[in-house]
Amino acid sequence: MPPSNFSSSNGGNNLVSTFDSTKVVPVSAMAAALAKPDQSPYYIAFDKVRADAYNHLTNPNGIIQLGLSENTLSLDLINEWLMKNLNDSLCRGSDFGYNIDKLAPYQPFDGTKELKEVMASFMSQVLGKTIKFVPSQIVLTCGANPANEMLCNCVADPGDAFLVPAPYYPGFNRDMKIRTTVELIPVHTRSSDNFIVTIEALDEAYNQAIKQGKRVKGLLFANPANPVGTMFGRETLHNLLDFAREKNIHIISDEIYAGSRYGNEQFVSMAEIIEARSMDKDRVHIVYGLSKDLCIPGFRLGVVYTWNQDVLIASKKFTRFCSVPLPIQQILISMLSDTKFTQNFLKVNQERLRKRYDLFVEGLEKLGLGYTKGSAGLYCWVNMSRLMSSNDEKGELELWEKLLNIAKISVTPGAACHSSEPGWFRCCFAKLSEKDVSLTIERIRKVEETCNVSG
Repeated sequence: MPPSNFSSSNGGNNLVSTFDSTKVVPVSAMAAALAKPDQSPYYIAFDKVRADAYNHLTNPNGIIQLGLSENTLSLDLINEWLMKNLNDSLCRGSDFGYNIDKLAPYQPFDGTKELKEVMASFMSQVLGKTIKFVPSQIVLTCGANPANEMLCNCVADPGDAFLVPAPYYPGFNRDMKIRTTVELIPVHTRSSDNFIVTIEALDEAYNQAIKQGKRVKGLLFANPANPVGTMFGRETLHNLLDFAREKNIHIISDEIYAGSRYGNEQFVSMAEIIEARSMDKDRVHIVYGLSKDLCIPGFRLGVVYTWNQDVLIASKKFTRFCSVPLPIQQILISMLSDTKFTQNFLKVNQERLRKRYDLFVEGLEKLGLGYTKGSAGLYCWVNMSRLMSSNDEKGELELWEKLLNIAKISVTPGAACHSSEPGWFRCCFAKLSEKDVSLTIERIRKVEETCNVSG
């Protein structure tokens, strides 16, 4: 008889384990690392806001959230459309009740053919009317985050690296690194260049990486830029493509803010650059989604658009783990098919963004604070260096803590975005009412009064 790990208690039928109950069952190294508290100010602030979120009625002294890039300015238009069309969207093809026969069964993980078709048309409407996006080159995912991760898995191996113009979106570190273990190499830009990346800076970062034995597999950037709010012009995009060809690396262009414009500049998609040239299509991949431009991050709809057949096929297989729920797809098929609605929504939303941006920067100017003159996105890149006790990362984080704990304002410090110039902060304005903007500026003024400001 094999030895037992149990013994009887008091001669009765109760069995007691003789194992050491103090031993901790191990988890994977990845899980152990993720279970540790995140030390980035970007995520620390999220936790503080959740515990003490500002509400003008129920918690007027709470923390105002300027650290989350979310647009609520035009949710009334989305709500109005849903009130009129939600039932019809879910009942299409049925004479009675919800069309459960179409909503319940398995569907292709990478998205339905019908949604890909209307998404292709919508992308042409937003990213450039001269571009004809092809539905068969689209892979649908539950948000742009998995879209970026999927592309990372498709073009790089564990330990490989991507060049990323900095300052860059702090979420890239989670999107691109957690499960892929690739490295993101910041390519620093300067305020004197309006934070536009130069080929010289890319060359320097690439050569340094090669000297360190790293394998650079791609160039990742957001256009419109996050957190800066500028857009890449045609010349810059052509230069980036030339650089990628010379180094034989991929380009991932995250264009999720393409329709959230408030300036007079025209957006230029990487797709437009590719279509103008008969080469390099296999190295370019575009990420898009509806979270920003249609104000619906909760719907979780992202897009991978690629010309590379291997990447396309592999991405479709990855969607087994991040597919879009079919009821959401049905609603979006109806919404995106309603071109009268989408055209009006984009127009009105851009007008509202422009007004809120203008109001926000007007307040900054009254405080004597500088900012990058952006033209797209849901945020403003603000220079608060004159409020800092020292012109370094320590001074920046001290000011960030004052804003968070004294002014009760959550902003994203430049250090979280890998900015090389201390004192810049990303301030998201598209969740603020007009009164909230005034209150935010007034709270910053109170922090200014506590700082040793010299003009």
